[in-house]
Amino acid sequence: MMVMKPIRVLIAKPGLDGHDRGALIIAQALRDHGMEVIYTGLRQSAVQIARAAIQEDVDVIGLSSLSGAHKSLFPKVVEALKEQEAADIPVIGGGVIPAEDIPYLESKGVTKIFTSGSPTDAIAVYIKQLIHKETVQTPKKIAHIGIAVESIDMTLPFYQHTLGLELESVEEVDSEQVRVAFLNIGETRIELLEPLSDQSAIQSFLNKRGEGIHHIALEVNDIHTRLEQYKQQGVPLIHEEPKLGAHESQIAFLHPKAASGVLYELCQPKSEE
Repeated sequence: MMVMKPIRVLIAKPGLDGHDRGALIIAQALRDHGMEVIYTGLRQSAVQIARAAIQEDVDVIGLSSLSGAHKSLFPKVVEALKEQEAADIPVIGGGVIPAEDIPYLESKGVTKIFTSGSPTDAIAVYIKQLIHKETVQTPKKIAHIGIAVESIDMTLPFYQHTLGLELESVEEVDSEQVRVAFLNIGETRIELLEPLSDQSAIQSFLNKRGEGIHHIALEVNDIHTRLEQYKQQGVPLIHEEPKLGAHESQIAFLHPKAASGVLYELCQPKSEE
């Protein structure tokens, strides 16, 4: 039986940044995931980092910056690797990095940026997927936007006559104790959700918040694989296994605390075969 060798990661602090607590936390988290981690210490130049990566035969370089100089320092490491014919070593970065700087850094060859607050499990899982060349597909599209209502019959006239949307179907989903109506809008749909009993999650939502947007559904190809990936990343889930939803689709909900209070549903449509 072939034993897969551990992933080797070089963690480095380029420039004059004198704080390395975050880098040390990441290093330990990666070790906990079975990786071999080499930490170069503080105040390393781009050339020093590139040379260390080559000498240590690492699979990936992780850069940490809290000084605000990431737009200058991270690309220099990428260039130093190219100059030493080691451009195949991917560079990822993290620290105090504004979201608006991410496209620039990626355009300069940085493979991935993790902003402050990124879970360490998510970073470790990403590195494993990167090195083992595991493809992570993004959701295909927004399948629908779910809106909780007291009565579908009372709500439909606005969507049909005022907005001019086409009613696709109305059905009951016993597993959720809810009646749903789907209306087509472009490549997605609006789903109206009416509770069928006091035990329905939609009734609880209405009691607490009143009518309004309940969730956003994302269409995926392989919901089982997606849920397993999220579990590995430590993403809080409401459902760890799919359940039957409307149109005989497979569905599962992520916990709202995973996405700043937004409730996301994964939805895999019934196979046409």
